[in-house]
Amino acid sequence: MYPQLLIDLGKLNKNLNVLAALAKTGDCSLMIVTKSFCADRRIVAEILKNDAVEYLADSRIQNIASYTDQAHIAGKETVLLRLPMASEAEEVVRFADLSLNSEIETIRLLDQAAAKQNKTHKILLMVDLGDLREGMFYQNEEAILAVCDEILKMRHIRFFGIGTNLTCYGAIIPKEDNLGQLARLAERIQSRFSTTLAMISGGNSSSVYLIPKKQLPAGINNLRLGEAFILGNETAYSQRIPETCNDGILLRAQIIESKDKPSLPIGEVGVDAFGEVPHYEDKGIITRAILAVGKQDTNPDGLTPMDPGVEILGGSSDHLLVNTTGSAYHLGDTMDFRMDYGALLKLFTSPYVTRTYR
Repeated sequence: MYPQLLIDLGKLNKNLNVLAALAKTGDCSLMIVTKSFCADRRIVAEILKNDAVEYLADSRIQNIASYTDQAHIAGKETVLLRLPMASEAEEVVRFADLSLNSEIETIRLLDQAAAKQNKTHKILLMVDLGDLREGMFYQNEEAILAVCDEILKMRHIRFFGIGTNLTCYGAIIPKEDNLGQLARLAERIQSRFSTTLAMISGGNSSSVYLIPKKQLPAGINNLRLGEAFILGNETAYSQRIPETCNDGILLRAQIIESKDKPSLPIGEVGVDAFGEVPHYEDKGIITRAILAVGKQDTNPDGLTPMDPGVEILGGSSDHLLVNTTGSAYHLGDTMDFRMDYGALLKLFTSPYVTRTYR
């Protein structure tokens, strides 16, 4: 059935091995994020085989619940990346060994849930270094220390470490100076409370580029990697990580119409089905193919045809339109596409896209 995702487990394992070597070079533990592929069971199974991976992480507790038991059997720990909702405190403690937090009220709820389950739940306190997404703002150091003090007094919470997130919202690039602030804050916390923080998590795939440059600050000992694994990209400057594959997963879609038509629509132009005003270039009569995949399934702007002779024209909720002029495509043929992170995320989330493995 089409559309389908073609998943090359060998290429994904190659990416995983490259990241494992990078993490080792940077003296970092390796946390692989399963969010972008919705914790696909076959991909997760490959990750669990890799001894270098210590943690599996996701933003949805439902995804974590699908592999918690297998992860523990394999000696891995599970991590909730998105700040917990108050309504899911019990599930977080049940299925995640560690969660990222920034609100003391939520941590209190986790402590209560852990007490009921006779467990100890690990906390990574998030610090906002200027990207302005989650975390206690780094300039409010006394407030951070006050929260640390309360966490350390909890009976069913282990203060496991601190972390930060960069580039995902404010697009702030990890550097020696901002990540260095996180490392220095960790030192102050450990000194003030005579404690040891096991994890200083220095961000996501945008921090990877610092390792070969030997610019990852001392003290940063964990990286949370998703796009770097699934697409082989570092996300600070959108560059390929050397020796990784960016075609470990491809989209294959089938042509449902192929006809010669004008390149410009005829009539008064209004807004499309998504409330946007489209713009077109006059190329005369072209061969237009329609593929059975659309914006309900993916982001057409995030797709790149494997055939360089094909041009994406746009899409609607159910259709992808491409220019195949000069190419030998026919009705019923299929076409393959690489994808960016956003397009991939939607494809894995769509129930209308099947998956094949090799």
